[in-house]
Amino acid sequence: MDSQLLQKIQNQSARIGVIGLGYVGLPLIDAFFSAGFTCLGFDVDAGKVEKLSRGRSYIKHISSDQVQRWLDNGQFDATADMTRLREADVIIICVPTPLNENRDPDLSYVEGTAKMIAKALRPDQLVVLESTTYPTTTRHVLMPILERSGLKAGEDFFLAYSPEREDPGNPVYSAAKIPKVVGGLEPVSTELAEALYRQAVVSIVPVSSPEVAEACKILENTYRAVNIALVNELKMLFDRMQIDVWEVINAAKTKPFGFQAFYPGPGLGGHCIPIDPFYLTWLARRYGLATRFIELAGEVNSKMPEYVVSRLGEFLNDLSKPIRGSRICVLGAAYKKDVDDPRESPSFVLMELLLQRGAILTYNDPHVPELPKMRHHNLPAMSSQELTPEFLASQDCVLIATDHSAYDYAEIVKHSSLVLDTRNATVQITEGREKIRKA
Repeated sequence: MDSQLLQKIQNQSARIGVIGLGYVGLPLIDAFFSAGFTCLGFDVDAGKVEKLSRGRSYIKHISSDQVQRWLDNGQFDATADMTRLREADVIIICVPTPLNENRDPDLSYVEGTAKMIAKALRPDQLVVLESTTYPTTTRHVLMPILERSGLKAGEDFFLAYSPEREDPGNPVYSAAKIPKVVGGLEPVSTELAEALYRQAVVSIVPVSSPEVAEACKILENTYRAVNIALVNELKMLFDRMQIDVWEVINAAKTKPFGFQAFYPGPGLGGHCIPIDPFYLTWLARRYGLATRFIELAGEVNSKMPEYVVSRLGEFLNDLSKPIRGSRICVLGAAYKKDVDDPRESPSFVLMELLLQRGAILTYNDPHVPELPKMRHHNLPAMSSQELTPEFLASQDCVLIATDHSAYDYAEIVKHSSLVLDTRNATVQITEGREKIRKA
């Protein structure tokens, strides 16, 4: 057991290096700051480093006041200088793990980060991967790159996997309040990782290997993706039968056992649920297996934006209007309510489909004032439009894609000629219900 590193962790003198200062990295730094640790934040984006160094946050659920407190206490420094990784006793990797154009895992960010760490790696450091990935990544991808340093994992340095479980916008479960699964390469790595997170997180769940910890995260999000696909498919059936799927779910969830409510929507969003199941299906193919159940769920969920647009076409047709030339405002660019995170948001797919069909498109999102450039989408530059009565009245349809709490749905319905609600956001509206359609 590396008693010196363990002692540093236990007395909070260990310096924590976090690579990737985004929706996972910043909340993690906040948790370690609250536990009394000093943190070094690393990011290749010089703009992010510069903002943080001035005490400015760029994600909604970590405020600028919080960042300024880190700086004022002398417990935080942001840098793009990867040679400073030697200063950290613990290095935590929180970089993206997207899919490539073929929907296969893209580990280029993990591999590039590992190469930078290998150049600065020194004895008695603990490296933890938090990025969501497929089982065996830590052992078969990360470890060989780190060992190019000439140091041996489990002897000279220590290596573990601990999946991030962030839920942006959740006021109850911050990073410090979500139980942490940890799996080390060998017992010492597990013990060090367990000791580290125990300082900052409510409870720790040690498992026997990195592979178990990696598979745990994949299972969590595949479970959600499959159940969301189920209710999305039922929604399409119940729409045809003129049954309100939301009322059905609300009735079903009164059962005190054996049922957990999942809700339909215009598609899946966020970095995890739309991506993780495809990591699993890709891995299964490598082992000669077909995960048909998971692939079917992915197919159902990925078709939901097309279903929403087809329903919109039907509703406009009832008013003798085609989509082409109609003024359509999409409410919500973020992937879920009350966050500013647009990653994998179905709103971008909806907007692309509407533009392809000739709609005159606008959008509004109080948390996303400018439409960001996205890796897999090619949308024109747009700014969030103010939802004045005059603007709403000028639209042929207002499409609710994200049910932000900031929206005054009564006012939106009052001034709009047609509202297409994909989130059941207007369920409490009584006046003007004849204008509301569901999809």
